[in-house]
Amino acid sequence: MITAQFNDSFPPIADGVANGVKNYTLWLNRKYGKSYAVVPEFPGYTDHEEFEVIRFKSIPLLSRKPYRIGLHDISFEARKRIMDLPLDIIHVRSPFSAGQFASQIASAKDIPLIASFHSQYYFDIKDKVKSEKITMNLLKSIARFYEKADAVWTVNQKTAGTLRSYGYNGVIDVIGNGIDFEPPTDYEDLRKSVNKKFNIGENEFVMLYVGQLVWHKNLRFIAEGLQRVKKSGKLFKMIFVGEGPAKKELKDLVLELGLEEQTIFTGIINDRAMIMSIYARGDLFLFPSIYDTFGIVVREAAALSCPCLMIEGTNAAHGIIDLENGFLCSNDNKSFASVIINVMDNPDLLNRIGASAAKTLPESWESVVDKAYVKYQGIIRDYSKKNWSIGI
Repeated sequence: MITAQFNDSFPPIADGVANGVKNYTLWLNRKYGKSYAVVPEFPGYTDHEEFEVIRFKSIPLLSRKPYRIGLHDISFEARKRIMDLPLDIIHVRSPFSAGQFASQIASAKDIPLIASFHSQYYFDIKDKVKSEKITMNLLKSIARFYEKADAVWTVNQKTAGTLRSYGYNGVIDVIGNGIDFEPPTDYEDLRKSVNKKFNIGENEFVMLYVGQLVWHKNLRFIAEGLQRVKKSGKLFKMIFVGEGPAKKELKDLVLELGLEEQTIFTGIINDRAMIMSIYARGDLFLFPSIYDTFGIVVREAAALSCPCLMIEGTNAAHGIIDLENGFLCSNDNKSFASVIINVMDNPDLLNRIGASAAKTLPESWESVVDKAYVKYQGIIRDYSKKNWSIGI
């Protein structure tokens, strides 16, 4: 089977969807035939993947650096390269430039198109246009894009509900995300390396956030909750891993709330071994996002027995059972802080939940792609039968 994975982000941009595209392409290429990643160009960056990365023209998205806007309509070399490939199926994870490009190629080659829905676009769009009416009209246009696909996937049932709220009424299949590392058998050396690098005490309680530093990830909620924890007399360190447009203001807020001595900003870390070490050092992962749909980082932390605290009822919290494989709180920082304080006071509870999270939440990307491949086969068969039945 020859496949192409289209998306509007890809390394060096480090987000969950880019990570998924990379791992799908990697495992399909290793096990099931040639697979190609088709993504926007990123000046100054050289790809070193074991599969071919086809880059199409792009310009900077100034409001969300380092993201880029694809210019597929003038990407003649990329289009020719893709059209020359004997593709069997295309899988796209964005309804925007990559989605339009993928749709054009699939139509021209008469092959099936899978469109995965990953993001709650309402928040991004409303933040830019400031109008509820315009936002809802744009969400309807996104729903129309998914209606044109031959198969639609989401990462969980909550996210399927989000897509339906935009106006999509078709069939939705659920395929989760994976993680790309095997947890170590011994954490001690990893923990010590992080303690040394960031000057953390051996017995200090460490909380983590890994991801984009953007306000709609509920970063203010985290900071204000941690201020309550500090005022209760608890000692801790908070590590923020990532970059984003909110970084400077978040640092200012940390200073304003008196959390500068407790807080560490690492910037982007592309070294997966270092990320794994930070997860291993973390006692509690904080992910109160109402924006995210899944949160690969939650599963990555869980693989290293670092359980997560999330807001009850959010898309990202789907699969998290309070006091079984994670912690849930209400959408207010008083509740958030209260759970943190309770966890800090009950190390046995924390260890038990961490062990349960490690057993129940992570799945390897290889396993996820194995399942996806079986579904790809079915979609190709159904597409061929449909064309045969109408005499194509």
